[in-house]
Amino acid sequence: MGASEPDSVKKKEMVHSPILTYFSVITLLSTCPPFVILLWYTMVHQDGSILNTFNYLKDNGVDGFVNIWPKPTAIAWKIIACYAAFEAALQLWLPGKRVEGPISPTGNRPVYKANGVLAYAVTLITYIGLWWFGIFNPTVVYDHLGEIYSALIFGSFVFCVFLYIKGHVAPSSTDSGSSGNIIFDFYWGMELYPRIGKNFDIKVFTNCRFGMMSWAVLAVTYCIKQYETNGKVSDSMLVNTVLMLVYITKFFWWEAGYWNTMDIAHDRAGFYICWGCLVWVPSIYTSPGMYLVNHPVNLGLQLAISILIAGILCIYINYDCDRQRQEFRRTNGKALVWGKAPSKIVASYTTTKGETKSSILLTSGWWGLARHFHYVPEIMAAFFWTVPALFDNFLPYFYFVFLTILLFDRAKRDDDRCRSKYGKYWKTYCNKVPDRIIPGLY
Repeated sequence: MGASEPDSVKKKEMVHSPILTYFSVITLLSTCPPFVILLWYTMVHQDGSILNTFNYLKDNGVDGFVNIWPKPTAIAWKIIACYAAFEAALQLWLPGKRVEGPISPTGNRPVYKANGVLAYAVTLITYIGLWWFGIFNPTVVYDHLGEIYSALIFGSFVFCVFLYIKGHVAPSSTDSGSSGNIIFDFYWGMELYPRIGKNFDIKVFTNCRFGMMSWAVLAVTYCIKQYETNGKVSDSMLVNTVLMLVYITKFFWWEAGYWNTMDIAHDRAGFYICWGCLVWVPSIYTSPGMYLVNHPVNLGLQLAISILIAGILCIYINYDCDRQRQEFRRTNGKALVWGKAPSKIVASYTTTKGETKSSILLTSGWWGLARHFHYVPEIMAAFFWTVPALFDNFLPYFYFVFLTILLFDRAKRDDDRCRSKYGKYWKTYCNKVPDRIIPGLY
């Protein structure tokens, strides 16, 4: 069994009031799975209209909802199994540079193999090659998408039960333990760095190699489906697909940096992270492209190029924010920031083992504008790869709205965690960089 947790860690999920936290967790556990099916059904079978789906459910009630929920089929399970096995094999067997993650609360330092870019290239080349040479048609994935999502919903839930049991009986490190609440343990997770064997990191697989990779695979799938249906790809679909693939390429290029973020270094492996990456990412994150399959929009060259340039600029700024902080940390605060010596705060903190450590907090460059300014270009990038759908229906913008709420909540959780970790040093940091996300506003 892993080490017991101090009160500050046991209550990490209590960012909001206890009643609100319980309500939020129960609501998300019960509503996220059916929402995935409703979004797919509305996009594919109700012309993207929320009103059409509402009227259907009003007329048919619970039985109507049960009837639209696809049953997982053998072909859905085969597609998922082949994809998962392929990505797991790439994660294990492709060569990659040895990368160390940040020191954990109990003093552990995880080690990774950074082969994400190579796995990303192999995946897309293989997938497109299978289509090009007539071996496998990606339209099969689109045509069985509801069944695939249904299988993912149930299969990923079972996988989260496995993670819960593993955290209790066979944790991979001392960065594990129970909060004393079965619901929170299942939702937030038991282990920070769960592994199967010595080398197979579960969160790298669920977050990066299954979740983020599926985003790229499905973006290409939607593009091919529209091409095979209409004989051409609309400029709106091209802008959407290119911007998504540029963003995902940026993600895998920066993957080693992602292993230092909240998702990996602070959020444990439970329903919130793992089910989210296994189900929510391939369904919700890809939804603007899913909508465009049957709703091609002719933007015109000028508007299409304008949206494309604006989106790429936002993705670049988001990347440069992360690169700037990563380089600052790599050089122990000696790297130039915007051509000048960086402004910084040296903060000390105490681990759960009672050891005193120190960190450096960057207070200039992008990180002098706001404590989480990098979320602004990320949210705007999502807007630009959604706006090719224009404004006939709201549903394509759900991901944009969801991402905004997610990142604003994440910024608050990160601030609360850092306030608890750094104490007076964090107060000094907030005095120097007073805005949380939007300079001058929030």
